[in-house]
Amino acid sequence: ATAIKQCDGFIHSKNGNKVPKMTTRGWSLEVEWKDGSASWVPLKDLKLANPVELAEYAVANNLEHEPAFHWWVNDTLRKRERIISKVKAKYWRTTHKFGIEVPKTAEEAYAIDQKTGTSLWTAAIDKEMKNVRVAFETQDGVTVDEMKTGKVKPGYKFITTHMIFDIKMDGKFTRKARLVADGHKTDTPSSITYSSVVSRESVRLGLLIAALNDLDIACCDIGNAYLNADCREKLWTIAGAEFGSEKGAVMLIVRALYGLKSSGAAWRAKLAETLDTMGYIPTQADPDVWRRTAVKPSGETYYAYMLVYVDDVLHIHHNPKEDMDKLNGFYRLKDGWSSPDRYLGANIEKVQLPDGSMAWSMTCVDYCKGAIKNVENILEKNKVALKMFGDGHRPFPSSYRPELEVSPTLNAELTNTYQQHIGALRWAIELGRIDILTEVSCLAQYSCAPREGHLQAIYKIFRYLQKNLSRNPGRVVFDPFLQHTDEKVFEMGAKTKEEWNDFYPDAAEEMPSDMPEPLGKAVIIRAYVDANHAGNLANRRSHSGIIIYVNNAPITWYSKRQNTVESSSFGSEFVEI
Repeated sequence: ATAIKQCDGFIHSKNGNKVPKMTTRGWSLEVEWKDGSASWVPLKDLKLANPVELAEYAVANNLEHEPAFHWWVNDTLRKRERIISKVKAKYWRTTHKFGIEVPKTAEEAYAIDQKTGTSLWTAAIDKEMKNVRVAFETQDGVTVDEMKTGKVKPGYKFITTHMIFDIKMDGKFTRKARLVADGHKTDTPSSITYSSVVSRESVRLGLLIAALNDLDIACCDIGNAYLNADCREKLWTIAGAEFGSEKGAVMLIVRALYGLKSSGAAWRAKLAETLDTMGYIPTQADPDVWRRTAVKPSGETYYAYMLVYVDDVLHIHHNPKEDMDKLNGFYRLKDGWSSPDRYLGANIEKVQLPDGSMAWSMTCVDYCKGAIKNVENILEKNKVALKMFGDGHRPFPSSYRPELEVSPTLNAELTNTYQQHIGALRWAIELGRIDILTEVSCLAQYSCAPREGHLQAIYKIFRYLQKNLSRNPGRVVFDPFLQHTDEKVFEMGAKTKEEWNDFYPDAAEEMPSDMPEPLGKAVIIRAYVDANHAGNLANRRSHSGIIIYVNNAPITWYSKRQNTVESSSFGSEFVEI
């Protein structure tokens, strides 16, 4: 079909007004895919799949006046701006968390304590200042005006600081205060703006390796980790109300203060130097997993590991005391070190397998209890109980289709509540609640502009967790049992391995030339994938699901909507693989 010319891009309505023609006829765009390939896709399909991106492309390339774009581009961009403005405003509209008022400044925190007759926020501020004061160096006799001239400390830039307040999901709703620098106001090279964040998959693999090779695990939390490193920038600030009697004084920032773009990198470099002196080197797959060769009393060699998540360290070794004591000599460890019972919000414990052996497991019982209690508190304000949202037999009814929801859009306050619930559920999934993965993935797609029906579906998921938490705690066991797969299931017709050798006589698994020496017991990786072809009734995209096992332990899982529309179930399955 031929594209419509601009002069023919309108029709006349019954009252004589010119109305743009609603057409995409004759237009296709070349799309470059993630694998580097390119293909031409009809405009109508791109508009359905990625309307905002396509509208921005049209404006950037002066196509918005073409009939195929004119009738919808401006409207799409107007909606986009409204959504973005709502998301930007959500932080300052958040005044409560878990039903508890959260201050924005130190002065407001003191006022809340005075109003409630408590000292919870004041105690949190005092605790933070006791630890963070070392990061500041008072400039006695120097005024603010003198510092602003740049003559007293040449090269130093002024930066503001502020307190961030939060409430921990630890069952006690502990108040937390953190003094941070407004690092977004400084121009810091991107080469020094990173931090140590071990992947969750690496943590799960570590728990599996410990059981597989009969190793012990220890964990620790390094107190005020960033403050152990020197500040990489020349900065000064003015002391605020949290400094007490020193309020208004000129302070140089001499340590890697939280909030500075360079602080994460400064701390990582400091810890890397420490681990290097202890004989550890970073792994290639995850630079925040450190390894060194170790030997058991029996003479068996294996790799000992240090897994680093900013200031949380997980140590895997047959005798972790040795290196934990060394680490304690370099830094202050909060509450020393111990065998892990909690890590990143998850409950960690050993369980006995049917054969009598022991394996590590992960559950999120405490986390889910806290999240459910939070939801109950929110609903209680509206005189609603969580048990009113269904019988809890399923996360939500199998007939429910979030994409067909036509209920009213939530206001800004309820949108923020919805986003908090989605975040809580997604973290529960990461901690082992794989049974709600697909439902939460579907609802998370509407986080920017959720509807009332979507929020109701969220509450049904929480009701499901509430009803089944005691019976199904969502325990993930990192079972090291070597599960062999019957390769006969992969045979196609009469083709045997010998027959395939006729076609690929030299086929062999290619191994990296710089791979480390394999130590410890072997493992087998299995992946299970599935997709519901054209499952989304609004845009006919498929939804993917994948879970990968190492031996008999689930290591990674996800569920997401596919980026393309496939014409067959084979296509959707192939995209998933």
